[in-house]
Amino acid sequence: MAKRREEGEGGVHWDGVIEGMPLIAKELIAGGVAGGVAKTVVAPLERVKILFQVGRSAIDIGSIMYCLAIFGDQNCLSVGFYFSNIILFFLFQTRRAEFQSIGLLGSCKKIVRTEGVLGFYRGNGASVARIVPYAALHYMAYEQYRRWIIQTFPDIGRGPVLDLVAGSFAGGTAVLFTYPLDLVRTKLAYQVVGSPKLNVKGLVHSEQVYRGIVDCFSKTYKEAGIRGLYRGVAPSLYGIFPYAGLKFYFYEEMKSRVPREHKNDLVVKLVCGSIAGLMGQTFTYPLDVVRRQMQVQRLLSSNSGDLKGTMESLVKIVHSQGWRQLFSGLSINYLKVVPSVAIGFTVYDVMKSFLRVPSRDEATVEVVTNKRNNNQPSSLHS
Repeated sequence: MAKRREEGEGGVHWDGVIEGMPLIAKELIAGGVAGGVAKTVVAPLERVKILFQVGRSAIDIGSIMYCLAIFGDQNCLSVGFYFSNIILFFLFQTRRAEFQSIGLLGSCKKIVRTEGVLGFYRGNGASVARIVPYAALHYMAYEQYRRWIIQTFPDIGRGPVLDLVAGSFAGGTAVLFTYPLDLVRTKLAYQVVGSPKLNVKGLVHSEQVYRGIVDCFSKTYKEAGIRGLYRGVAPSLYGIFPYAGLKFYFYEEMKSRVPREHKNDLVVKLVCGSIAGLMGQTFTYPLDVVRRQMQVQRLLSSNSGDLKGTMESLVKIVHSQGWRQLFSGLSINYLKVVPSVAIGFTVYDVMKSFLRVPSRDEATVEVVTNKRNNNQPSSLHS
């Protein structure tokens, strides 16, 4: 009896904690958990992708053959999918890529041979340390920008402009606050421990330059100061604005086409998130390659010259490595983006439900009501 009473009191206490949380705190927690889970699941593919992005050889472009989702009799012209009832299909195919040097399987074997299985998670500590605050800020900022736009520009409605603008500014905000962690993660992931003979030719540096996150931060700051910690931030911003906007737009647009009785289905959310990530990533991937090469420039053994501005770097990569290098690792990235974005959106929705975050419309009404109440003059007179 006493044990049951304690469990009941614990449940009541936890309910009180959740109910007492501000809306922003709930959105931050939900976003952070979603980002951490998604990033850890796809960490091995992220490691290999980074090695491919900064190598010299070319990689073929993975192509989406087709994406078909069926829910209703409406034609979603903006995305190009058809919908009818419950049947759901999500089909895509990537061409067999001409992977650099020894290829995908060979690269995986080299990492296991030189670093063990944990080598796939090299840099994942910095990656999770970055993605948790990044995802928390990204999702929270999206919700905040979305509510602010609705309150400030009520005539804009709930159309695509709302999600594009809110998603774009949310992505830019998150990048500016967390970029140094992304740079450190990339530098750590680019290192491969072992002798030059065991390394993947043309893909890695033969020495372990940084011993960990703190050491990488310290050395980078000593070498170039704050500017060094933000090297490559320009292409990141150029890429994140359209990517984040398109990602949220496609996700919300597809969900809006789903019949009400299926809106909470996990499979539906996973598919909507997957397609949203694929569409956004395809359009902005070259800028991601430019950013990675600028971040690890000090480690590169090539003599392609110093990469300075975004456009200058893009032109130099095309001239020295070929235009295909701008899509290096894209096939792997498709495999990474599908589970990453799908898991991220799904976990975020699940966490919002667990933390009892109100729906977007209810949250907007709540914020507006609180704002009006705060602006009302007090009825007490001195």
